[in-house]
Amino acid sequence: MAQSLNIAVVGRECIACGCCARVCPREAIAVEWGIAARVDAQKCVGCGKCAKVCPAAVIDLVKREEAE
Repeated sequence: MAQSLNIAVVGRECIACGCCARVCPREAIAVEWGIAARVDAQKCVGCGKCAKVCPAAVIDLVKREEAE
């Protein structure tokens, strides 16, 4: 799966529940329990699965240039 023009970005309001990490097909998300999820830009393909399952609705897909 090739990288898209988009990348997932986790907001500061992340509740570190791990839902996003469990559904990521590229294992691009690591969760620091009690702190927040972090996205590895090299692995993220911008599929949006993480954003769909986030119970706090704090994951957005943005253009790669804006995230870096």
